[in-house]
Amino acid sequence: AAAGTFAMMAPGMSTAFAAEKTDITIAVGGKSLYYYLPLTIAEQLGYFKDEGLNVKIVDFQGGSRALQAVVGGSADVVSGAFEHTISMQAKKQAMTAFVLQGRAPQLAMVVSTKKMPNYKQLSDLKGKKIGVTAPGSSSQMVANYILAKGGLGPKDVAFIGVGSSSGAVAALRSGQIDALINLDPVITLLTRNGDAKVVADTRKVAESESFGGTLPAGCLYAPTSFVEKNPKAVQALTNAIVRADEWLSKATPEDVAKVVPESYLMGNRDVYLAGFEGNREALSPDGKFPEGCANISLNALKTVNDKIDPAKIDLSKVYTNKFV
Repeated sequence: AAAGTFAMMAPGMSTAFAAEKTDITIAVGGKSLYYYLPLTIAEQLGYFKDEGLNVKIVDFQGGSRALQAVVGGSADVVSGAFEHTISMQAKKQAMTAFVLQGRAPQLAMVVSTKKMPNYKQLSDLKGKKIGVTAPGSSSQMVANYILAKGGLGPKDVAFIGVGSSSGAVAALRSGQIDALINLDPVITLLTRNGDAKVVADTRKVAESESFGGTLPAGCLYAPTSFVEKNPKAVQALTNAIVRADEWLSKATPEDVAKVVPESYLMGNRDVYLAGFEGNREALSPDGKFPEGCANISLNALKTVNDKIDPAKIDLSKVYTNKFV
């Protein structure tokens, strides 16, 4: 009876008590972005603690640096883009994604209303400078897919790394770039102020499925060896993120604004609220990786990394739904 009472008081704790590792460091590149919102919700609402975990989240400038932290051993798990599990397998460094945070890339392409006031179609971007978060990043990968719809290839434009925060906003406003592909709140801030207009939007699941199906985005992944050695710890992490995914699927923008740190609002609460509403659909409601998503991700990844040989990639090993 006592055991039953305790279980009701602390759901998930029985798993955590048996966890092989309770002190876990998660590396993330741009924690305040909606892309990683389930991670913040799990942290702020105490879901990791409910699972008996002491989670430390270290924020880096970009997903590639977060990945480097895990490869270097200073972090255990990455909250980052799904396709990194594929690119790392190609480098003989096995990674496994185990819970999904985003079911669409959440990237939108905009053009500068000042530099391109007469924009009509994607082919108008030929010869233009397009800002991406970083060269070779997910943003450039998605940009390649979007440009292909207009008959353009990667060499028809100039990609320029501008980050995913104030630097991206400044680059477009100052005229350093003609167009931009980025995440929120950057996109919402630029469009609400009239600095840019949206020409392609993968924050909408229907539009993102132009990739041929669901293109998975943010997730938790770790070295396959870590997942195999620490299954109970991975289960505890998964429980927390799925709980956050489910909370977000029902939360109002105001609910979210009350939970996230004040710094996430970037001094403009209305923009943050609007940005969340615009990205809600792209967040995973249940943490599951859709069937066939890895193949779609591989096809997209090949547009920015022509060194990947699909014949040498085992897509069955880059993710698992068993913990979800």
